[in-house]
Amino acid sequence: MKLIQTIHELRVALDVLRKEGKTIGLVPTMGALHDGHASLVKRAVAENDVVVVSDFVNPTQFNDKNDLLKYPRTLDADCALLEACGADFVFAPSVEEIYPEPDTRQFSYAPLDTVMEGKYRPGHFNGVCQIVSKLFLIVEPTRAYFGEKDFQQLAIIREMVRKYPFDLEIVGCPIVREADGLALSSRNARLSAEQRVQALKISKTLFDSVEYGKTHTLAETKQFVEAAIAEAEGLELEYFEVVDGNTLQTVTNWEDSHYIVGCITVFCGDVRLIDNIKYKE
Repeated sequence: MKLIQTIHELRVALDVLRKEGKTIGLVPTMGALHDGHASLVKRAVAENDVVVVSDFVNPTQFNDKNDLLKYPRTLDADCALLEACGADFVFAPSVEEIYPEPDTRQFSYAPLDTVMEGKYRPGHFNGVCQIVSKLFLIVEPTRAYFGEKDFQQLAIIREMVRKYPFDLEIVGCPIVREADGLALSSRNARLSAEQRVQALKISKTLFDSVEYGKTHTLAETKQFVEAAIAEAEGLELEYFEVVDGNTLQTVTNWEDSHYIVGCITVFCGDVRLIDNIKYKE
């Protein structure tokens, strides 16, 4: 495995492999890697000849500077994990390498990017599209891999690829959870032992709501989730939305769509955690 920090070096290496007819898989990450990322990399390794993993904390997608400063950076540990997973290249550029000048491009995919995270984190998805589009242009991958935990992000990236258009396949991969159900996240490293226990209530409530929803209306199920989080010690609900899995627009009845997903964001202390659950697919 090779660690590369400049765009030029990565392009030169990949051009040689591309001319040999090699397929290239890309796994974009912000580092602080865990088993969820490992699952994406292993799938990319299984489906491509060459795998590139980007390890870059992208400043343009943080609307909270404190969140950017606190985001964990663990490049050495990340490289060890990636080598064990079979990655070929780790692309870990500096901010100056990616943004030699400010990126003023504006990406708008309303209504996908105006609800949920788009509502509560203005500018976040524009920053995501800036960095992901840059990575697509740099790497020119055959396939790119994203986790379904960031459900809204995945939908927006799919739309960006359709609109741009980029000639690649977007592969969505299932949420990876701890044995007790907690969705894996780089932010989990910031939870204290007590908060880690409190955070379990998020996934447990979502799992319970699937069963609850089988015998209750969608509105009652939404209330069930909101009440459970409100009563949980140490947790503060930012939003819980039940949406069409394709359009991300709110649904009010189980019959409104054949693909229904519940998306939740909860603060555990000052750590912002997201999760989602599929009710119908």
